[in-house]
Amino acid sequence: MHEYSIVGALLEQCEQYASDNNATRISEVVIKIGVLSGVEPALLATAFDTFKLEGRAKEAVLTIEHQAIVLSCQQCNTTSEVAERTVICPQCHSFDTRIVAGEEMLLMQLALESD
Repeated sequence: MHEYSIVGALLEQCEQYASDNNATRISEVVIKIGVLSGVEPALLATAFDTFKLEGRAKEAVLTIEHQAIVLSCQQCNTTSEVAERTVICPQCHSFDTRIVAGEEMLLMQLALESD
């Protein structure tokens, strides 16, 4: 389950931001997970709750935003959000597309507090 290593790296990054900003607590972590990222949101949330027990994030709330697949078609020059796991342009049905969103996992926001 690679979600544990992802959460470890995420919490490390959050702790570094908190340290850099002289924060004593992390109250919220907001991440965006793409449909094609290979990360299972439910497992990631469980791993977060398991590993946050130490450090500044021990009371942090994890908010997960889901990123749909966004394709850019090289044939008809459109950008489309697709509901299914596909790389076919919904406008012209071409396979000549490029994924511009939906594969990533990003730290979007971090709520820090100081005493």
